[in-house]
Amino acid sequence: MKNIFNLPFALAARLWLVTATVFAHFMYLAIWSHEGSLGYTFVILFFIGSMVLSGPAFVFIAWLMKQLNRRPGPYTDQLNRLILAKGLIGLLYAVPFTLFPEPLIKGLYEQPIWLQNLLLAALALFLSALAALLFSYQQVKRFLCSNPSHPSSIKPDLNMEQQSNTTVMETQPTTGSQKIMVKGLITALLILALMIPTVFIANLVEERHQRQKAVAEEVSSKWAGGQSLSGPFISVPYQVRLKDAQGKESFEEREFVLLPETQEVKGKLDPEIRARSIYKVLLYHANINQQGLFNINVPKGVDPTLILWRDARICLGLSDIKGIESRVVVKVNNTPYELTPGLPSGLITKIGVSAPIDLRPEQVGTEVPVSFNLRLKGSEQLHFIPLSGNSNYSLQSAWPSPSFDGNALPSDHKVSDSGFYASWSFNKANLPFSTVINETKLDADEFAFGVTMVQPADQYAKTDRSVKYAILVIGLSFALFFIIELMQKKPVHPVQYVLIGLALVIFYTLLLSISEFLLFDIAYMIAAVATILLVTLYAKSHFGTWRVAGIFFLVLGLLYGFIFVLIRLEDTALLVGSIGLFVVLALVMYASRKVDWYGTNQPAVAS
Repeated sequence: MKNIFNLPFALAARLWLVTATVFAHFMYLAIWSHEGSLGYTFVILFFIGSMVLSGPAFVFIAWLMKQLNRRPGPYTDQLNRLILAKGLIGLLYAVPFTLFPEPLIKGLYEQPIWLQNLLLAALALFLSALAALLFSYQQVKRFLCSNPSHPSSIKPDLNMEQQSNTTVMETQPTTGSQKIMVKGLITALLILALMIPTVFIANLVEERHQRQKAVAEEVSSKWAGGQSLSGPFISVPYQVRLKDAQGKESFEEREFVLLPETQEVKGKLDPEIRARSIYKVLLYHANINQQGLFNINVPKGVDPTLILWRDARICLGLSDIKGIESRVVVKVNNTPYELTPGLPSGLITKIGVSAPIDLRPEQVGTEVPVSFNLRLKGSEQLHFIPLSGNSNYSLQSAWPSPSFDGNALPSDHKVSDSGFYASWSFNKANLPFSTVINETKLDADEFAFGVTMVQPADQYAKTDRSVKYAILVIGLSFALFFIIELMQKKPVHPVQYVLIGLALVIFYTLLLSISEFLLFDIAYMIAAVATILLVTLYAKSHFGTWRVAGIFFLVLGLLYGFIFVLIRLEDTALLVGSIGLFVVLALVMYASRKVDWYGTNQPAVAS
C-alpha cells in the first residue's frame, strides 16, 4: 500500500497542523506575558485561528513540495529551499502583527513596537515551521527522494557516465553558490531566532532585579527608608480678629514660621550591608551635628498683641521617624528641649518631631542660638532641605560610590576608594523664600538635595548589559562555524547550529544564577569557561581536529574577554566597543578572503 505521506497535500497538511499547534503555544506565551495565567482554551482558539488564516500557505507549501519532488538535485538542497520558503512565508504572515498597539512580549521597549512585533512574530512562525519539519523529517525526506529522477534513486549507467559528468561539471558552480546562499540565509534566520530566548532571559534578569528591590524595600520598611531632614524651624501661633456680617467679633488661630538666619550642618554616614536570603541590602547610620541662629521677628500684618508666644514650638522635619536612634534634644538659647513625634501643622512638612519652647515677646529683634545632635538610620538615601537664610552643609562617608542628587550639586566634593566628602552652600539669594513664612505653604521637597549611596553596576545591571551583546556572541560564533565548514568542506546541520546557539544562550542563565551567590567577575569566568569548553569540544567532535577546536577556543575566549572589558567600563565603553567591533569585522573579512562563495573551485563530481 502506498504511503499516504508520499502525496504532497497529505504531507503539507501534516506540516500545516504541527506548525499551527506550535505557533498557538507561542501566542499563548505572548499573551501570558501580558495577562498572567490563562486557560488552555486560548491555545485551542489560537490553533483554530492559525489554521483558518494559514490556508493559502498550506496550498503554496503543497505546490512547492510537488515542484521540489519533480526537480532532481541533492536532498539537502531541496530541504534548504523548503526551509527558506517557510521563512519567507513566516515573514509575510508577520506583517499584520505590526498593527498591534503593544509589544508581543511584555517589557520590550528599546525598539519601535511595530519592529519588535514583526521580528518576534516572524521568528515564532519560522520556529514553528522548523519544529514541524523536525517532527516530520523522515516523511519529508522520503517524499523528496521518491522521484525516480532524484540522484538517490538513479542507478549508475556506464553508457551515460560521460554525459552525466559533463552535466555536473556545467551545473556544479551554480548549484554550489545556491547552496551556500541558502545555507547562509538559514543561518541568519537561526541567529535571529535565538534572539527570542535572550528576550526571556532579559525579562528574567529584570524579574530577579525587581525581587531584589522588593527585598530591599521590605528590609527598609523594618529598618528605615531614605531620610529627608528639614529644619529646625520655629512654629509660632497667633490669632486673627474677624467680624461677620452682623458685626460679631471672633478669633481665628493661624501660625507663622521662623527659619534660621544662619545654619551649619555636619554629617557622617556609616554604611552597613545586611544580607537577606541571597540578597544584600545597603543601609546606613548617620550622625548629624547642627548649629543655627534664629532672628526673632514678627511678620507684617500680624498684631503682636495676638501672638501666642507661650505656644511656640521648635520643629524638625524627618521623613521616617522610625529611623531616630536616640533622644532628640535641641538646645534653644542654651535651654534643652526633648522633641517628640508630631508637628503643629503642615505648613513646612507633615512628618517630624517638635517640642514647646520658652519664647517671650521681649525676645523680638534678638538672636536665639539653636543646636542639636541627631543620630538616625536609613536606607541608601539621605537628603537635606535648606530651610535657612544662609547655610553650609558637609557630609562624609566611607562608602566609595555616592550619587549626588536632588535640587543642588555639591560646591566641593572628593570621591575615592576610601569614601567621599561633599559640601553645599546656600544664601538668601539662592532660595525663593524669606526667613519668616506666613500663610504660605512651602513645598520643601522641591529644594531637597543630598546623596544616594549606590552599588554601581551590580550583578543584575552587569548581567543585563552582557545580554545586550548576545547577538554579537551568537552572530560571530555562527559566522565562525559557517566559514570553517566552508573551508573544511564539512557541513554543519541547522540542528547543530541550534544546539550551539542554545549553549551560548544558556551562558547568560549560568551567569545570572551564579552571580547571585558569588562575585560577578568569578561568576562570569565560570560561566564563560564552561560555555567555551562545551562549544570547543563539540567543534572537535564535528570537525575531528584539535587545530580547528583550538581556533574556536581562542576566538570565543577573546570574544568573552572583550565583552567582559566592555561590561567593566562605564565612561569609555562606547569608544572601546566601537573600536573592538571594527577590529572584529576586519578579522572576519580577513579570515573569509579565501572562501569560495560561488563554489567555482569545487571539483566536478559524477552523479
